[in-house]
Amino acid sequence: MAATTRAWRALGVIALTAVIVWLLWFARSVVLPVILGVFLTTLLLPPARWLRARGMGRALSTAVVCVGGLLLGGALVALLVPPTISGITQLRDSIGKTLDDLHSLALSLGLTDATIDRLITQARQYVTEQAQQIATGAVTGARVVVEFVIGAVLAAILAIYFVHGGDRLFAWLVDLLPAAARPRVRDGGRIVFDVVGRYIRGVALVGLVDGFFIGLALWLLGVPIAVPLAVLTFVGAFLPVVGAFLAGLLAAAVAFAAKGWAVALVVVAVTVAVQQLEGHVLAPQIYGRALDLPGAVILIAIALGGVLAGITGAFLAAPIVSAVVALLRHREPEPEETAPARA
Repeated sequence: MAATTRAWRALGVIALTAVIVWLLWFARSVVLPVILGVFLTTLLLPPARWLRARGMGRALSTAVVCVGGLLLGGALVALLVPPTISGITQLRDSIGKTLDDLHSLALSLGLTDATIDRLITQARQYVTEQAQQIATGAVTGARVVVEFVIGAVLAAILAIYFVHGGDRLFAWLVDLLPAAARPRVRDGGRIVFDVVGRYIRGVALVGLVDGFFIGLALWLLGVPIAVPLAVLTFVGAFLPVVGAFLAGLLAAAVAFAAKGWAVALVVVAVTVAVQQLEGHVLAPQIYGRALDLPGAVILIAIALGGVLAGITGAFLAAPIVSAVVALLRHREPEPEETAPARA
């Protein structure tokens, strides 16, 4: 009887989970900004709490933290735009030399000028034939950009609200539940927010270290757009395993186009060294158990997130899986069935 009860209970949990996932997927245009708003809240809430502990009110502390974050973002944009423009100009001037080097390499491999011209002509014909699909992709990309901007604005507004009164909102939602379920939901919310907060802050700190050292190396080597590449390395840290590889690959490609093979190999060596330092020294100390997941699990989660929700899903996959694993680890064990006493 007990085994049958547990089986039916498990089936009920699975069915309820499937329904919840379907509802979240159906409303993903709203759910994703809410999740991003929570992520922003994990970054803004600690300084807001620090200000409140020193006597500042909720409204004023929220305003100070949010305005400070907005000014920091504006300063970052102002820091990125000028070097990006000048770096792209320098990179464009270097592309001609890179193409000449590739042409010489092709000739050394036995390809004739006629063969190279034929390959270029075929590539142009292919691009012309795919013009309609390219135009359609551009329209789709523009729509995605608009949706991203709207979602980002909504996430920022929600983050402001959560910083100001997120605890009150959560308490109100918990009070709507049955009394027996309130303690578990309250503890689960605390665990999830704690894990996600440590994950986001840890990734931000690790990404800052990676971006600083890799950007410094690119700047010392004279590679164009070194600052934007450093920022891209920082952003790539939010995509565990995959992001660091892609950011390093792009940095090496830019270094090759601008400075040649030797500098590109140096960039690859620096990137590998920084990633090893991160993986074996920084990440275990900073993340702790916030991202205590096997690499295969992270890769599968990122792949599933990318399939379901694109780039946003890939970025959200690791913290969501980390939160789920934390909930499973902290679940209360069910009381064991006791055998009836014999007379």
